[in-house]
Amino acid sequence: MPFSRKHWLLAAMLAVLAAAMVTLDFFDPATSGLFPPCPLRYLTGWYCPGCGSLRAMHQLLQGNLRAAWALNPLTIVLLPFLAYGTASYALFEIRGRHLPQIFLPAVWIRALFGVIVLFGIARNIPFHPFDLLAPGVLPH
Repeated sequence: MPFSRKHWLLAAMLAVLAAAMVTLDFFDPATSGLFPPCPLRYLTGWYCPGCGSLRAMHQLLQGNLRAAWALNPLTIVLLPFLAYGTASYALFEIRGRHLPQIFLPAVWIRALFGVIVLFGIARNIPFHPFDLLAPGVLPH
């Protein structure tokens, strides 16, 4: 069976994802200068909810869960869900069926949005224990 345009697009997306992961594994975002800084942090000095995510992913690829958690715990918590969703999408594109779908009521999606916003606010509060949410802070 020849590849359809959709299969080629999926293969290209997976190749780009693999190349990005290899690049992230070999080049540390904290020191390489290859990755751009967070625009919000650069312009305002505030941490966004995603600040530290690239560095956290790099640390995960290096096997350093504790350092990854210190850089962005929200990324570590949400990563399995993102991976499942990506795998489900890829399986659908390849085989025509998803992984088992979990129904989330709208209230849960709104709650997740609220958690992300509150996380972004809390990590900018300069008092203990909120200061532990800033990227790179390892608890004792």
